[in-house]
Amino acid sequence: MFAGLPELGISNGEDLKETLTNCTEPLKAIDQFQTENGILLPTLQSALPFLDLHGTPRLEFHQSVFDELRDKLMERVATIAEGKDEERYGKLEELLEKSFPLVKMPSIQPVVMQVLKHLPKVPEKKLKLVMADKELYKVCAVEVKRQIWQDNQALFGDEVSPLLKQYIVEKEAALFSSDLSILHNFFSPSPKARRQGEVVLKLTQMIGKNVKLYDMVLQFLRTLFLRTRNVHYCTLRAELLMSLHDLDISEICSVDPCHKFTWCLDACIREKFVDAKRARELQGFLDGVKKGQEQVLGDLSMILCDPFACNTLVLSTVRNLQELLSQDALPRDSPDLMLLLRMLSLGQGAWDMIDSQVFKEPRLELEVVTRFLPAMLSVVVDDYTFTVEQKLPSEEKTSLAYPTALPDAFNKYLQENRVACEIGLYYTLHIAKQRNKNALQRLLPALVETHNEMAFGDIFLHLLTGHLTLLSDEFGTEEFCSAVFDAFLLASFSSKENVHRHTLRLLLHLHHKVLPSCVETLLKTLEPPKQSSDQVKELYTQLTEKLEAQKKSPAQPDEAPSLDLGLHPVTVPTTASTPTTPL
Repeated sequence: MFAGLPELGISNGEDLKETLTNCTEPLKAIDQFQTENGILLPTLQSALPFLDLHGTPRLEFHQSVFDELRDKLMERVATIAEGKDEERYGKLEELLEKSFPLVKMPSIQPVVMQVLKHLPKVPEKKLKLVMADKELYKVCAVEVKRQIWQDNQALFGDEVSPLLKQYIVEKEAALFSSDLSILHNFFSPSPKARRQGEVVLKLTQMIGKNVKLYDMVLQFLRTLFLRTRNVHYCTLRAELLMSLHDLDISEICSVDPCHKFTWCLDACIREKFVDAKRARELQGFLDGVKKGQEQVLGDLSMILCDPFACNTLVLSTVRNLQELLSQDALPRDSPDLMLLLRMLSLGQGAWDMIDSQVFKEPRLELEVVTRFLPAMLSVVVDDYTFTVEQKLPSEEKTSLAYPTALPDAFNKYLQENRVACEIGLYYTLHIAKQRNKNALQRLLPALVETHNEMAFGDIFLHLLTGHLTLLSDEFGTEEFCSAVFDAFLLASFSSKENVHRHTLRLLLHLHHKVLPSCVETLLKTLEPPKQSSDQVKELYTQLTEKLEAQKKSPAQPDEAPSLDLGLHPVTVPTTASTPTTPL
């Protein structure tokens, strides 16, 4: 407990023990030890007996003086560090040399840690001693840890790794939330609110203004994205940069070449739309990537691969297409649309670019613009024509049936091109938001075969299940249930556990609206096999319990069993204070 005192020439318990062992008069020896090692203030000696008379132990007095002096010293250290004295860091280093031998003493340790915290460059020898001692490392301030981490990537990785895991777990949990709603979904929180998350705040604090640590975190994120293809790492890359931007950490923001692009895109994500002015700014950043600096495209592609960025770009694309339709214009004639497709293509190609280390913008397949988008717009026109037809007076109606097939070009690009597929999926969500049952029944079967099975990804299924709550009444028909479950969700649930989970989430929310015969069949089909995860089993149990509770709940009056207890209602003549209920 008192390690280090002898190094400073201060007596400790061992010295007292030795003194008492070798002395002939113990009381005199103790008195002398107290005088030599007590507070060296001559006027205090005469005052101490008064404390004895009041029954105040010497230890208590010395402890209170010590605590007061320690607090004053810590305040003084902070004042010196914040001052403008050119010698301030020299003074702190001198104090560190004197106090460091006592770093293991709990009462002195806060002072040593305070000095270490305020030194912009702690002597290498002291850093190594702190790093080698787990207890010291644990209690030292983040400012000291940063100096240790910047030359120890493995140690920094050990600290960051649990945070990155926690971030992914939180994002995936949000996609499987039990709350199904179009208003409160995965994309509802604003960018600023997301940056207040525990992981982002902790990482921001760990990095501080240290460019080297920031670069290390980015390298971890790139590596993990490559290893797992998990797009949430791309979200964290953008959130981290914008969190540092919020704190005005110019030391990092000014050297990250993606800063202005990410800042502009962040504003678009906040508005959930890319307007013409910001589109020009974003295009300027992309066109401004100089020769020899193409590597920036790797980071820009990661930022565009962030699901929140992608969501904004595709929503803007669908809105852009609607405007083109109202203007009788072709997709290829819209520069704004072409930029959105360019950015979508860059984001979708992020993994390939970082994996291959070939930093070149992927070419957007021209036929996506000349064949896929016109085919998609023809589906919109079909729907519009049918809607107008239904509103005509009966004598003017033709026997026009709602089309069931989709154009070949639409299906082909849904399967072969990831940008086209993303747009097709968001068009499906748009249709669901419009509560357009016919169009949805036409589109869903086509989504069974999509590029890289994108329709069975968690983000799309999370959004689709939320959007389907708008059509809850339609689940009472066999035709709609068949389109949602048989023609789409059940097509792959047995081989994809995530689809199984999303289907159960949907049923948990809408089971009371679904056709009873359909619920019965689904319950048998969705029973989890033994190897299923606990989450699937838990959802299935919740569903069965809800259905049981629904059966036991009081039935409608006309279905209630007769409870004839031999009592017959008697009507009482009513007055102002008499109830009219039969007794």
